[in-house]
Amino acid sequence: MANQFVVQLPNKPGALAILAEELATRGVDLRAIGGGGIGDVGHVIMTTADDATTKSVLEEGGYTFVEGESILAEVDDRPGGMARVARALADAGVNIQGHLFLGRWGDRAMFAFVVDKPDLARPILEKKA
Repeated sequence: MANQFVVQLPNKPGALAILAEELATRGVDLRAIGGGGIGDVGHVIMTTADDATTKSVLEEGGYTFVEGESILAEVDDRPGGMARVARALADAGVNIQGHLFLGRWGDRAMFAFVVDKPDLARPILEKKA
């Protein structure tokens, strides 16, 4: 799976539109996207079809962002499923920098996480949680 980009945006109308237009102008296709904002700060978490060009667009645009490996994880699709994964990562000293919901199949939900310590997180996220 492609890298994930967690990008800080001003929480105002048009901020996401500007970024999406900049990516589109350079021919970058968005593959998955999520985000939000509170107060003056927003964010977008995305994967694209072209990591190198995405990084160039973000750097040239002066965006604050984190780029990281997407690690796929199946999470129990019931109350406490995400809590168990988040706790296991926290207890291992791993910070979640972003995650994308990819879909739900039966009693499982699939997420792609980007974390600050992928080597510590991978065994936690890749086991059936």
